[in-house]
Amino acid sequence: MERIENLILRSLTFNENYSRKVIPFIEPDYFHDSAERVLFEEITQYMVKYNARPSKEALGIEVEGRNSLSEGEVQSIRTILSDFEDVTGTDDWMLDSTEKWCKKQAIYNALMESVTIANGDSKQKTEDAIPSILSSALAVSFDSNVGHDYIEDASERFDFYTRKEDKIPFDIELLNKITKGGLTNKSLNIALAGTGVGKSLFMCHVAAAALMQGKNVLYITAEMAEEKIAERIDANLLNVNIQDLSNLPKQMFESKVAKVAKKVQGSLIIKEYPTAQAHSGHFKALLNELQLKKNFRPDIIFIDYLNICASSRIKSGSNANSYTLVKSIAEELRGLAVEFNLPIVSATQTTRSGYGNSDVDITDTSESFGLPATADLMIALISTEELEGLGQIMVKQLKNRYNDPTIHKRFVVGIDRAKMRLYDCEQSAQDDIMDSNKEEEYEHSDGTTKPFKEKFAKLNF
Repeated sequence: MERIENLILRSLTFNENYSRKVIPFIEPDYFHDSAERVLFEEITQYMVKYNARPSKEALGIEVEGRNSLSEGEVQSIRTILSDFEDVTGTDDWMLDSTEKWCKKQAIYNALMESVTIANGDSKQKTEDAIPSILSSALAVSFDSNVGHDYIEDASERFDFYTRKEDKIPFDIELLNKITKGGLTNKSLNIALAGTGVGKSLFMCHVAAAALMQGKNVLYITAEMAEEKIAERIDANLLNVNIQDLSNLPKQMFESKVAKVAKKVQGSLIIKEYPTAQAHSGHFKALLNELQLKKNFRPDIIFIDYLNICASSRIKSGSNANSYTLVKSIAEELRGLAVEFNLPIVSATQTTRSGYGNSDVDITDTSESFGLPATADLMIALISTEELEGLGQIMVKQLKNRYNDPTIHKRFVVGIDRAKMRLYDCEQSAQDDIMDSNKEEEYEHSDGTTKPFKEKFAKLNF
């Protein structure tokens, strides 16, 4: 009886169209027979190096040159190659059969790996990784979409333009304006700020606002304890100064929480992870566990904050530089946003050089310029002595895939640090902020035009 593995290997050798479609989706460990796995590796290596399918003669020579193979393994590969011939049948049938085989092998491998982890025999992974491993295996499929045809798909493109996109709006007018109504699914949104400026305050406020809209909110913290994040959200939603929360009578506190509960239809889950130890794999496992145990699926995720996460692709203690690490984390978080079809909001630190600058720019992104390249929206939060005195904080657009970033390039919002809140400012507060290409200058109260940097020469970070 013909084995599907043999058909796949032969098709990879004789059918270039087939091989280019399926190779990106086949993993070497799908071949449980070592001889077949070696042949697959040789085929893929040949195609990468020479951009052409190999002949069986070329495969034989390459295999003979492998010093790591035993004589028995070489003989097994010779036997397979001796029977190599073109595959009869349709390309569609082979593609469908190969996809089914890939999914079957992925699930089998995932089950075997899960058993190993459950038995405590894995040195790299814990039981928390099992849901993510199984989920990834179940998701294996060939991508049949070959791209957007500009002419043929014009009607679909128009529908996309006119479709009302599902968004999670802010409760701050200018944040909605720069995003055309709020945060979209499959997006990574970053707030850049120095220590103490308000990264966590910003995220806690937006999380509270999303909850009040009836959204399910997941807040992941790797910096502060779960209780500290909940305390900030309490101050925001209960309208109580954060330092006064501990003085509230329990009955009054519970009464205020009950009033909030009546107003919201969604749920808020806060999950704490150790600093620099949790990565996207842990977050996937958490999402699967929340779905199974609490029937909870978030509409938006907050990660506080990006720089103190880990990467699933870079081992802890490795010599990876900060650029590679942070870029990897950002890419994995955006991949998580795409996979679960929701927006992710996170934050990052300014560089040390950013502390002394009179303005914050995209180059002041701590540790990685790859981060703004990955993000869909990136804003800087800037505080000065003058703004603090007015109870305001400046927002500056650094990158924006939602809208033209030159529109409302800079603006101010009100900030109440005691109640962990942001709020809209009156238009008069924006009068000195220029949105045009002349934003380096502003109109002073005495009627003169002065450099923008002069106004914000004393930045607080």
